[in-house]
Amino acid sequence: MSEEQLPVDPGRFRQAMGRFATGVAVVTSRHRGHDVALTVDSLTSVSLDPVLLLVSLHAEARVLEGVEAGEAWGVSILTASQRALAQWLGEPGRPLHDQLARVPHERGEVTGVALVADALSTFECRTYAVHPAGDHTLVVGEVVGLQARPTGEPALVHYRGGLGELR
Repeated sequence: MSEEQLPVDPGRFRQAMGRFATGVAVVTSRHRGHDVALTVDSLTSVSLDPVLLLVSLHAEARVLEGVEAGEAWGVSILTASQRALAQWLGEPGRPLHDQLARVPHERGEVTGVALVADALSTFECRTYAVHPAGDHTLVVGEVVGLQARPTGEPALVHYRGGLGELR
């Protein structure tokens, strides 16, 4: 192999990463006075002291604009029965106004951020750090409120470009 590195094909990279099953979550915030939301599959715990989590958001996401403006933000981990709302909130070009009109939601007790009703778990966050990363931005949030609901519902998962469930 030559010392010159060939670029990695983004399509093959996406295909290879599609072999990694992930949970599906919705990130919410406020943008210009409106609730905004986005389906993500890039969520990870970072630290227990302080309690931190990380999401990767596309650099043009309205949710990111709210986060960068200093708004609180939320994460809702979805159940398999919430597949339709995950698909809706993953559609590019959704209108800014009333994104959550067809999504049952409630307000977080600590920050008032919109959270998906009946999600497996919800987190209310304040931004701890923001790191540009290519065409995305890594947002680290300090968890200031959470709920983990006792439920027998299967989790919604993303695998090989599709949505499924995990019991």
